Amino acid sequence: MNELIQALEQLQAEKGIDKEVIFEAIEASLVTACKKNFGTSQNITVNMDRKQGTVKVLAWKNVVEEVADAALEISLEDAVKINANYKVGDVCEIEVTPKNFGRIAAQNAKQVVVQKLREAERGIVYDEYKGKERDMVSGLIQRIEKGNVYLNLGRIEALLAPKEQIPGEIYAMNQRMKAYVLEVKNGQKGPLVLASRTHPEFIKRLFEQEVPEIHDGIVMIKSISREAGSRTKIAVYSKDPMVDPLGACVGPSGVRVNTIVKELSGEKIDIVVWSDEPAKFIAAALSPAEVEHVEVDTEGFTATVVVPDHQLSLAIGKEGQNARLAARLTGYKIDIKSESQAAQEEEEEDYEYEYEFEFVEEDENEELQLEGSDESAAEEERSVAESEAGEEV
Repeated sequence: MNELIQALEQLQAEKGIDKEVIFEAIEASLVTACKKNFGTSQNITVNMDRKQGTVKVLAWKNVVEEVADAALEISLEDAVKINANYKVGDVCEIEVTPKNFGRIAAQNAKQVVVQKLREAERGIVYDEYKGKERDMVSGLIQRIEKGNVYLNLGRIEALLAPKEQIPGEIYAMNQRMKAYVLEVKNGQKGPLVLASRTHPEFIKRLFEQEVPEIHDGIVMIKSISREAGSRTKIAVYSKDPMVDPLGACVGPSGVRVNTIVKELSGEKIDIVVWSDEPAKFIAAALSPAEVEHVEVDTEGFTATVVVPDHQLSLAIGKEGQNARLAARLTGYKIDIKSESQAAQEEEEEDYEYEYEFEFVEEDENEELQLEGSDESAAEEERSVAESEAGEEV
């Protein structure tokens, strides 16, 4: 058993596994093995010498006058033979190490060491990748089962569930790909990384890797809106007025953004410059469409955007995608109108105003006319009355 002690000391030095934890685990396993192999029902403990590795099985029995259960009790007469100080009511410790127990002890010790070593390695891997949550990893596709894609990251697997896969992507064995770490869990078979290629933060990590100015914090990514597999909009801002955030992200001849597009299997990326002026930011967010005018309600977070007639479909996008992504990017509800639509609505508003004004004016004239006719009738009645009175006289 001296070899076991040396092995435990080596594990403690190399793997950081506390040998005392292993000693306690071995002793607990030996208690179970002793009861299983020797059918004892006694209250037993196993003590393992920390220096020599020798093992003793100890039974604990209550000291009584008359023994009713030999497995749990010992007479006072027999107890004082072990230690003269025992008296009735004490608990007596007796060594009951079975013959050939050393072989069982060695087997159990080996199993415990292997198990603890496996647990320790899993713990090390878990801690390593737990620190990579919300980060990006790269691995080879190891297997594809029931729509799930498993990436081999070296010491651990990453699971790419169907909902986290970019629509339309085709995966092949041993294909290298990158993914965003959503969560690291401890499963029955060890740690497991839950990964995603559809998360908006995946875009951010790709830009951080490809654009040194973003990695160094000179250029900041202010917001991202994405429909994975189709289109992404990203708003960037430069802390340094001498650095063009748009040019930094695109790179010479578009090499930086094209590398990211290739990683995303052709997903389109619109890069716009962020502004603290909502109207300016909203106009930029609707790129590649040209914007004529933006009216913003900062309290209600709504905006009305006017674009040239020929730019309306481009501003809205296929099935409203461009407008939808722009709204998510800016945080504003956006109403897009063409110049002709805006002009027509303005004319209709002017017409309604003029019509209401004229109608009220006509009503006033009618009232004046009615009042005039009433006064004439009264005057005629007075004249008739006066002439009739004169005739009677």
